[in-house]
Amino acid sequence: MKFGKYLRERKEKFPVEWREHSIDYDSLKSYIKTNIIPNSLKLNLSQMTWKPTNSNELHFIELVSSRLSALQIKVTEFLVKLDNEIQKVSDFFVKESNSLIKKSEEQNVDTLDENEASKMLESIIILERFVFLNYTGLVKILKKNDKHSGLNIGEAYLYRIASLTLTKSDSLLILKKSLMKKVVQEFSPIASTTSTIINNETKLENNSTTISSSKSSSSSLGMTTLPALLSKIPQSTTSPTTTKKKLFPPLDLLPHQKVIASITGPHGTDIIGCVLECMAKHDCVIEDFMLSRLYHDVTFGVLITLRSDDIDLFKDLAEASRKWDGTLTFDVHDGDRILPIEDAPYENRIKYAATVLNQKGLSPQFLNDWTKFLLKGKISVEKMQRLNEGKLSCADYKLSVPNNTDFERLRQELFTLSTSHGTDVALQPYDVFREHKRLVVFDMDSTLIQQEVIDEIARHAGVVKEVASITELAMNGEIDFKESLRRRVSLLKGTPVEVLQTIKENLTFTDGAHFLCKALKKIGFKLAVISGGFIPLAKYVKNELGLDYAFANQLKVSSDGLTLTGETVGPIVDAERKAELLEVIAQAENVTLDQVIAVGDGANDLLMLAKAGLGIAFNAKPRVQEKARARINQKSLKYVLYLLGYTDEDAKQLYDS
Repeated sequence: MKFGKYLRERKEKFPVEWREHSIDYDSLKSYIKTNIIPNSLKLNLSQMTWKPTNSNELHFIELVSSRLSALQIKVTEFLVKLDNEIQKVSDFFVKESNSLIKKSEEQNVDTLDENEASKMLESIIILERFVFLNYTGLVKILKKNDKHSGLNIGEAYLYRIASLTLTKSDSLLILKKSLMKKVVQEFSPIASTTSTIINNETKLENNSTTISSSKSSSSSLGMTTLPALLSKIPQSTTSPTTTKKKLFPPLDLLPHQKVIASITGPHGTDIIGCVLECMAKHDCVIEDFMLSRLYHDVTFGVLITLRSDDIDLFKDLAEASRKWDGTLTFDVHDGDRILPIEDAPYENRIKYAATVLNQKGLSPQFLNDWTKFLLKGKISVEKMQRLNEGKLSCADYKLSVPNNTDFERLRQELFTLSTSHGTDVALQPYDVFREHKRLVVFDMDSTLIQQEVIDEIARHAGVVKEVASITELAMNGEIDFKESLRRRVSLLKGTPVEVLQTIKENLTFTDGAHFLCKALKKIGFKLAVISGGFIPLAKYVKNELGLDYAFANQLKVSSDGLTLTGETVGPIVDAERKAELLEVIAQAENVTLDQVIAVGDGANDLLMLAKAGLGIAFNAKPRVQEKARARINQKSLKYVLYLLGYTDEDAKQLYDS
């Protein structure tokens, strides 16, 4: 559902006289479409193509200059319009909140009966929801302006309005707490939903129940709060259609019902941990999750599917919420829910990105253990983003890590966690180089292709067992790679050269190899294969995948060019040579090593993986996985894009463009 339609439908649920005081989202959106988009600084590809300075076409610099001049006027007009809309909402909120406060002073909260206190509390809740809806509209329209103008003023604007009363009214908050206390004193099992309050209906699809810790004061914009006294609320058998107030949790929720549960409070990673611990404990499925942070206040929400009618899940979440001074909210799934912007600065800490990946799905058990791992290391979660479509299988974390962390020990513990759950966790610095990698270097055998080329040649030469025994000696550390290669190549003496063509025709590329290389080329990457195999096959792979470089060992052939001599020509491409070639290519392309990605699976790739800014062990041997800084143990190479922060949607767009 488009947000404009969503906003119009939600406005209809408020009193008629309130609607004219709402933000005119459609008008602002129309202004952006008419005045901002035609002057956007986000140019299309044809406008970013280099043109000779004597070309008759509008020069790039002139184009940017003209659009900046237009935006100076149009964006200013937009901000004036937006200011007027926000002032309208703010003035209405102040008027309504002052009216409620005045009414409470005239009636004296302490003398109100339960129904009067509940009615006044409901009025505050409706007003909070009205403000939250308009604030959401503000966030959406600012994002739209930033996206289409190419400017970035949204965050500054939101910071600017933080001083307005509508974002936080201390007087209204005090009144709200007083009313809540009054209701609690009567032991009233209130759990009315905000949507039920507005609609005066009891339909399940509009049900939204919120519980707040009795020792917590909710100061966040739009956080609807009601008493959290589950242990003291008696269960009722009264029909929902005949009672004014519904018990929590809604007992008519059926198994397989989708429910959104969220906790808002000041303890970020602890809140994530307590929610996931409850999910892991009870029989439910996590469909999706999100984290929203505004400085040190976070909202962590999960979309779950209930698989039983066991309400202990809700009780455990309520207890966890009280423990961490949180506000716990349950909603029947609403796919149109709009989530707030998050931000979370920290001092004296290092920013890291962690990508967690399991193509079979991220289980609650892994996510629970992963969060406990973060808590143990005093690592804070600043952002969580789902990267894949469909079943939740990949998520990207922005982490804030203490400066004094022992990273070597951290990596070892992370490797243990990863292997115990069969889930990949790639940790890398969260800096400009993560999003600005420029060169990817691949191993060939068992990385870009599924075969080991020398084994394929040995099969045609009838020396498979002999080659395998030499390979085993090298793997056991009894001989080095160079000696191993010399001995194995010597066994190939007399093999017809035409065998190489046969092998080319039967090579099997690793799933996702073509997809990954095409996508990376679209965004300007340089690609290389550096193989301990042989150059005829490496060049073939280079041509098939559209790579820029290919390095491998050169087999010597007989003078008539018909057979292999059992020797190599030139330097042997071993582990050291691979690392050297990676650095040579980086220098040739004028990129730093931090901008290089290396992907490989064998021990002779370790130096290359260590040299690169991001070294990825792809379905690698255990020793390689333990040493590498990142691992992918999934079938497809396209998952490399996740480690760069690209979503499935991004990857598809790159591949199809």
